[in-house]
Parts: sequence; C-alpha cells; structure tokens
Amino acid sequence: MPAKPKQKNSKPKTENNTILLMTTAPPENGAWYHGKALPPIGLMYVAAALEKAGFKVQMLDNYLMKKSTDEVKELITKINPQIVGITCGSATYPRCIETARAIKQVNPNCKIVVGGWHASYMPDSLLANPEIDYVVMGEGERAVTELAFAITSGNQTQAAAIAGVAFKLNGENIKIQPKFIENMDELPYPARHLLPLGLYDRTIEYIDAKPADVMSISRGCVFNCGFCETRKLWGNICRGFSPKRVIGEIQDLQSRYGTKGIYFINDNFTLRKKETAELCNLMIENKLDLEWVCDTRVDLVNNELLALISKAGCKTIWFGVESGSPRILKRIGRNTTPEQVETAFKLCRKNNIKTACSFMLGLPDETLKDMETSLKFAKKLSPDWCQFNTFIAYPDSRLYNELLEKGNYVKLDEFLLSVKTDEFDYNSLMAVQRRFFKEFHMTPKQIMKRVRREGAINFAKRRLMGGTKKSTGIA
Repeated sequence: MPAKPKQKNSKPKTENNTILLMTTAPPENGAWYHGKALPPIGLMYVAAALEKAGFKVQMLDNYLMKKSTDEVKELITKINPQIVGITCGSATYPRCIETARAIKQVNPNCKIVVGGWHASYMPDSLLANPEIDYVVMGEGERAVTELAFAITSGNQTQAAAIAGVAFKLNGENIKIQPKFIENMDELPYPARHLLPLGLYDRTIEYIDAKPADVMSISRGCVFNCGFCETRKLWGNICRGFSPKRVIGEIQDLQSRYGTKGIYFINDNFTLRKKETAELCNLMIENKLDLEWVCDTRVDLVNNELLALISKAGCKTIWFGVESGSPRILKRIGRNTTPEQVETAFKLCRKNNIKTACSFMLGLPDETLKDMETSLKFAKKLSPDWCQFNTFIAYPDSRLYNELLEKGNYVKLDEFLLSVKTDEFDYNSLMAVQRRFFKEFHMTPKQIMKRVRREGAINFAKRRLMGGTKKSTGIA
C-alpha cells in the first residue's frame, strides 16, 4: 500500500477542478416523514473544507430543489464537474444510485464520491454499484479534500492511503478506517453562501425568533443506545468546537444572514458541562440578542445549568424520552429512568424553559401495554411539544442486528426494518400513532398551549388540515 501523500503545500489544478456536492430528492413513496428541508449542514462543512483547500465548489440541495433526473443531467453537462459528491441515507439510497447513474451517462469520466450516514454504515452496498467510484466513511472534511487532491492530480492510487475512504480494487472492496478530527476549530464555517438560503423556511417551531438557522457544534457520543449508531459516524468521544469558535459562527450568522434564532441540532448539547457554561456566559457577555433551542438527555441537566442556559437565551429543550416503561428504557440501552425524566421537566419549567420530547412506538420486546404506559407518561409530563414516532431500525445499530438475527421484522425497503410481533406490525403501529397523537394533543390543556403558541387562527387552520404527521425513529 503506497505511503500517504504529503499535501500540506499542494494546490489543486486550476483547469476543470469543479466539484459538485449534492443531496438527492426524497423518495416519492416511503413509510417515513422526512420533515421540512433544512440546509444540509454536513455537506456545507465539506464544501467549506474544499474551498479552503482551493477547489471550486458548487452545491445542489436536491432535497429542497427536487430537480428531475433530466435536470440533473443538464446541470452536469453545464458545469462539467470532475467530482460529484452525494450524501446518502438509507432512505435515499435508491435515489442516490439513480442520480449517480444519470451523472455517469452524461459524464463517464466524472468521479462519484458518496458519503453520509449510509456510506458510513454500509459502504459495501454502495460499492456494489459500478457508478460509485469512492465511498467516504465517517467525517468527510479531511477525507474528501485529500481524495479530491488525489483525483485532480491524476494519481488516484493515492486514495489507498486516505483514512475513511472505501473503493474497489481488483474486484475487492478496500476500506481504510476513518480517523476523527481532534481539533474541531480547524474546520471553517459551513459554506452557507453556496446555497440559496432565501428558499428555505428559516423558522424553528420551538422559538418565535425569525429568521432562524441550525448549527452543529459537537460530534461523537459517549452513550450506547441500541437504536442509534451515531458512534460509527462520529466516534464514541464527544468532540466540540471551542466556545469562542461557536460565538464567532453565531456572530457571522447574525451579521451575514440576519439570524435571530438558532437550533443546536447535536444530541447531547449539555454533555460537556464546563464548555456549555462557558458558551452561555459568552452569549450573555456578548449580548447576542438570540433565542435558541438544543437537544440533550434528561440525565445531563441540573438546576444550576438550566438557570444559566435560560439566561443565555435558551427557550426550549428537546429530550428523547423514548418510553414511559422502565423495562423498555433498559432494553434499548437508554439508561435513564422515568423519575429522571420528570425531574428534568420540572427543572425546565422552574427556569422558564419549554420542553419538547419524543417517544418511540414498536420497539423490540415492547407490548401494546408498554405503549399505553408511554402515552400515560406523556400526559403526565405535559410537554409543550410531543411526538410519537414509529420505530424503524437503522442499519448496523444494535437493535437492527438483533432483528436480523431473530427474524421478527418486516422490511420496509431494501434496508430499513420494522418490528413485527403477535400484537402489532408496522401498519397497526401507524394506527396507534394516530390515536396517541389525538389523545395527547386534543386534551384541553394541550389545546390551550397550542393556541397560546400558534394563535387561535393558525391553530384552527392546522385542525382543518389534519395536523398529524407520519414520523419515525430513524435519523
């Protein structure tokens, strides 16, 4: 295997070194609700790293634009990229392959690089398609940049030494293990300027401030929930930007894009308590005039920390409660208790922070009685927002592998699985989900909360339109 190339002083060739980074349109038919289009922040980080290295980068968020295959072909013909990078989730896998095939039809010499969740979990499934030249597993900034240098230099054998890259060689799939970025501050701000931000709905349901954007400020997870395999993508150590770096990006968003609200989309915002406190103090000192939302676990908050983040502008915290049954919480490796959940919600109310949460329905070994326990618990918690998600097993998670081994599942597509028992299957779960939605949200207490949040007219409009969404437990 050749030595890793030194690229510290390398510069890409100026002729024809355009790189197109893109998402795919969502599947037309699927068992999951995809949500509104948000700027693809992971892809924007990769774009920024490539630009920093000197490459010409264009982006197409086709989840938002929904261009047809013919329109994608026209774009490829027009810009003639040497490399196209596509982000792929298991739900969008068929569209990813369809897109790659279309690109090769009009530009056979273009190299197709696929990254994202599915690429990290199931790289072999992508390499099985001749249209895919390379797969990037794990973090993409370094791997894609080094791969781009190798491709544009005409010496593609260098890819054999790039951490996180998988490719085909003599009929065999070669996979180089990823390495994680220790100093996150070396990454430039996401390349938001490459996307038409004016076409996105820059609102966040959990805050009033507009316009609002999303930020990602940490990677990695120290926990081991059975339904999640985030650790395979980001690692089992939590790494984050320094508080000063986060403040700098917030100020950049405010000055360039007029941002008034932010959703910090990382799962465990308060895991690094020292850094969280430092960030909040900097927010207060800099008088940022910002409303924000974060996600965290119920066992990662206390009264002192919640008082500080409330003062810093936090309006809502999203908790993944998942179940009201202690047995199920233990079964899925959540390692929290209903008592911890109740304490966290009470402390949030004490500190004027609204609560949002989600429950999963149809988990392995769960019964209909367990689900009813979750509904009863949700009513007791009385959060400001609540979702009941039908569980779909995500590839290579612990629960996914258990389902494959035991065979108690139904396939929703080529990769995604749903639990099947004597008591329920996916279709009956959807009926349970709809009933839970109505029973929770149509209580007088919840109706009054929604009227206060949305206003009487908007609430009435939502009721006339139905109001319920298909949602799942997949990322």
